[in-house]
Amino acid sequence: MLSVRGLVKVYPGPVAAVQGVDLDVPVGMFGLLGPNGAGKTTLMRIVAGLLEPTSGSVTLDGEDILARPERVRERLGYLPQDFGFYPHLTGEQMLLHLLRLKGVTAPGGLKALAGELLERVNLSFAARRAVRSYSGGMRQRLGIAQAIAGNPRLLIVDEPTAGLDPEERLRFYHLLAELAEQRIVLLSTHIVDDVAVLCPRFAVIRGGRLVARTTPRAARAALEGRIHEGLVAPADLPALRAAHHVTQVLLVEGRHRVRLYTLDGGAPAAFGAVPPSLEDAYLVLMRLGALPGVEALEPAAASEANGEPAVSAEVRA
Repeated sequence: MLSVRGLVKVYPGPVAAVQGVDLDVPVGMFGLLGPNGAGKTTLMRIVAGLLEPTSGSVTLDGEDILARPERVRERLGYLPQDFGFYPHLTGEQMLLHLLRLKGVTAPGGLKALAGELLERVNLSFAARRAVRSYSGGMRQRLGIAQAIAGNPRLLIVDEPTAGLDPEERLRFYHLLAELAEQRIVLLSTHIVDDVAVLCPRFAVIRGGRLVARTTPRAARAALEGRIHEGLVAPADLPALRAAHHVTQVLLVEGRHRVRLYTLDGGAPAAFGAVPPSLEDAYLVLMRLGALPGVEALEPAAASEANGEPAVSAEVRA
């Protein structure tokens, strides 16, 4: 179990990047979902022992990560958002270099271990190709290969599918799902589909605070009968936004297809109820800070009370 208690990180300015986060993550895949700038990467770097918090605690199976990071590092795998490679090296050479930097040892030698890891992430065919020739998905799989060296108890992946094409993203989903079967995998992302596909449990972070902790099924169920959709002329959009919580505006055949959230189930006559998606739940949480029937970790007005601007959840055409 990974346990985070009262975690705070304040940068000079002051800028409060993480504000009192409490979180328990069991074995399996757990998603941390939030927009860019919400504090996800800062939180991941603290949990990985790479950044010292202003206050709070992080423990892995009872071991204090912050007090004794060297004791936990060998049980930790980390794929950061921006992972640097030497483009002139082959995949095998790059992986061997990273294994040496991490101080990894293996009974059969590092070369044999590198081969096993490349096979695990389906990169054996490209082991002797220069990294500069790798696709984005291949580079991410190479990053995962170094992260899982030593069979870590905790694997942290920060925005792992950003920039991947649909085929590469699907391959990466399968790899992460396999890795989560016997270890804790903490997935930080701003892509709702990542959570919908991979995570049986997730938390939503906004402005450095967790605003909800739930499951995809519960989040969708909370909006049953409350999401409506209809076509709207551009001139009518301002009045609709003033009267309702608009979550998404999509341009379809020159007209605006609008999805809106209604707390009481009431909607304009031209709108019809539609099945809610996880993206609907996420956007409502970003806008209002709460969902009916979902555990609220922060009061809806807390951000405004602390002088933070409200976060708009609308996807504007």
